[in-house]
Amino acid sequence: MIEPAASRSTGRPAYSQTLPREPRSAVVARRLVRAGLTLWGLESLIDDATLIITELIGHAIDHGRLVSIRVVVCRPSEKVVRVGVVDRSKAVPKLKADPDGDHPRGLGLLLVDALADRWGTEPYRWGKQVWAELREGETP
Repeated sequence: MIEPAASRSTGRPAYSQTLPREPRSAVVARRLVRAGLTLWGLESLIDDATLIITELIGHAIDHGRLVSIRVVVCRPSEKVVRVGVVDRSKAVPKLKADPDGDHPRGLGLLLVDALADRWGTEPYRWGKQVWAELREGETP
């Protein structure tokens, strides 16, 4: 069983949590996303945001280097939420425009691209954050 560290607010309303770099961490990440969006009154974004965070976790599991990742959920403005996953790999994710049918993995960023208003990578000296933003009342 995963024993997650306590979630904490990280400013301009935000929450983050460090989790093991393993598939079952997606369950905890989805709970964190749901809780933040519910507290902020952005319930209409929950389905897409939880699907996006699941895909971002999967990407970090496949490409991260250390045993942990960090999930971040923030609200840059009243109607915008940003979900992201921080890992210790500097490899920038690439959107596969023509996925190879022999490899069922690698379609996650296509889904993120379809659901998010915008998404990207924020590089750090030691790794990166892959993030996606959703805006209440708009569709991508």
